[in-house]
Amino acid sequence: MVLTGGNVNDTTVFEQVLTKVEFRRPGPGRPATRPTRVLADKGYSSRANRAYLRRRGIRATIPERRDQQANRARRGSAGGRPPVFDKAAYKRRNVVERCFNRLKQYRAIATRYDKTAISYQGMIDLATLKMWL
Repeated sequence: MVLTGGNVNDTTVFEQVLTKVEFRRPGPGRPATRPTRVLADKGYSSRANRAYLRRRGIRATIPERRDQQANRARRGSAGGRPPVFDKAAYKRRNVVERCFNRLKQYRAIATRYDKTAISYQGMIDLATLKMWL
């Protein structure tokens, strides 16, 4: 988890978040650090993010923003092809949104009463523990 201030745009820490990703594989060995696909909302739709994912061999399912669609259309054939978008895979993103919704039911998390990052992280840890127990 990467914790930033409320005024920091999510797309600026996209690469940091992906470097922190780690999940267990079946069987022995160290955890995997490269997902096969990234599902993200329109806030993460940028050339830099898509190029980063391509370099790492990760498929992106990120809808294109309207202004990006308009700019591509305005440029005509020089605008390139639209990025591939898998609607069926994108529907699975609701699991993450539901998790955020459950976290924000805790008032201290939703309004961020904690002043320091460490105490806010502790509150998130407590809330997730309570949710999983």
